[in-house]
Amino acid sequence: MNFDEFTGEVQHRLELPGTGEAVRAIRATLMTLGQRIPKGNAEDLAASLPMEIKWYMTGAVHEHGQRFDWKEFVTRVSEIEGTDRPDTAYHAQVIVDLVSTLVPPSDLQQLRNQLPESEDDENWRKLFEVVDAGGWGDAQEAQTGGAPQDDFS
Repeated sequence: MNFDEFTGEVQHRLELPGTGEAVRAIRATLMTLGQRIPKGNAEDLAASLPMEIKWYMTGAVHEHGQRFDWKEFVTRVSEIEGTDRPDTAYHAQVIVDLVSTLVPPSDLQQLRNQLPESEDDENWRKLFEVVDAGGWGDAQEAQTGGAPQDDFS
C-alpha cells in the first residue's frame, strides 16, 4: 500500500471530506503514538508502512518513550488534529486498525505490550477496540455508521 492508498483508505473509513483531513488525522495519531513508545518499537511498527506515513512515527518525533495515559494521548491527538475528543479517539482506533492490517502480528503485539491495557491502569486497550472487534469493514461500518459509539474520555 502506498501513501495515496493509505490516506484514501483512512479518508473513506472515517468519511472525511478531503485528503487534508485524512493526513492530519494520520499524522496526529501516529506522531503521538511515536512519542509514547520507545524509538525502536516505533521503527519496528513503522517499517511496514508507506515511507511518508512511517516518517510520522519516527522522523517527526523528537522524544520517544514519553509516559502518558490514554486520556493524554487523546488530548494530544485532538489538539493536533483539531477535532473533539470522541471523534479523535475513534479516528485513532480506525487508523490503528488499518496499521494492524499492514504490520506483522508480532509488531502489533509489541505495541500492545508497550501500552497498559488494564481498566485500572492507563486504559490503552481502548486504542485497539476496532482491531479487537474484528477490524473495520462492512459489518463495523453498518454497526457504527462510521461514527463514535463510546465514551472515550
